[in-house]
Amino acid sequence: GQLAESGGGLVQPGGSLRLSCAASGFTFRSSIMSWHRQAPGKEREFVAQINNISGTTNLADSVKGRFTISRDNAKKTVYLQMNSLKVEDTAVYYCAALSRGIWGQGTPVTVSS
Repeated sequence: GQLAESGGGLVQPGGSLRLSCAASGFTFRSSIMSWHRQAPGKEREFVAQINNISGTTNLADSVKGRFTISRDNAKKTVYLQMNSLKVEDTAVYYCAALSRGIWGQGTPVTVSS
């Protein structure tokens, strides 16, 4: 299976971005999907997760109220809507199907004025 992220880029503080992650080669609808990020010089950290059945979501405290995770099983795509971005959100963002050991290649997000 493969995951391909897109939608990263440069945005000013307070701005928004929507990341997409397209899945292929595995049963997307039965997979719990998640987003993670790794800032320069730091460990990779969990950002958000969405359940495969109920669509229940879980977000890291640092992004609650600003980020939203969603999925479209028909398009085999998971999204991360990021609002009110802060400089400290700067990182490479990865999507993952952890139970299947599948990670994307990452998409960089830079928040800077």
